[in-house]
Amino acid sequence: MLAVPPGRVTLSDRRTRREWTVEVASFELAAVPVTQALYARVTGRRPGAARGDRSPAESVSWWDALRFCNTLSESEGLAPSYRLHGDEEGAEWEPASGGYRLATEAEWEHACRAGTTGARYGTLDEIAWHRGNSGERPHDVGGRRPNAWGLYDMLGNVWEWCWDLYDPEVYGTYRVLRGGGWFDEHWSCRASVRRRSHPTLRIDDVGFRLARSLPR
Repeated sequence: MLAVPPGRVTLSDRRTRREWTVEVASFELAAVPVTQALYARVTGRRPGAARGDRSPAESVSWWDALRFCNTLSESEGLAPSYRLHGDEEGAEWEPASGGYRLATEAEWEHACRAGTTGARYGTLDEIAWHRGNSGERPHDVGGRRPNAWGLYDMLGNVWEWCWDLYDPEVYGTYRVLRGGGWFDEHWSCRASVRRRSHPTLRIDDVGFRLARSLPR
């Protein structure tokens, strides 16, 4: 887990042409997405196609990610970040818990940019696995160049679930995905790109990354 400094980020939505600015407090974010090895150690199973230990855990739903965060927190003696209701009926985030969690959308983009202002934090082929160089499959995490804050695979390889609802008035319970994946064209692998999906979706180019709040 790496410390991400505080800052301010302006988010934008291409569909609605809306922009909004969010203040981001310092927090911790994992240097790489959750791997198959870590997922197996915590849950006893490997999601999606069987791959090596360093391959990202994919075919993981938003609900799977929340349950993983709670289980890992409890295994380390931390209070779980999420209060989950039965049959995936609802979830509440306990910000003061100190347990593992998903990043908010604003935290994710702030961390991805790492102080940069362009579409990407480096040359795409150097920092990301995308359709043009991935061979149309996921790759071991940490194989491309990190951003200035030491975070790998923020773009490409697998999309990453965020905590936030995408647009509840239009899309209901759909949650935000960020970062682009191994099957995406270059235009989807940008710091500002937003994707949405139902929180029960499991697909082979979607994974997640761990975050933690810092004591205040």
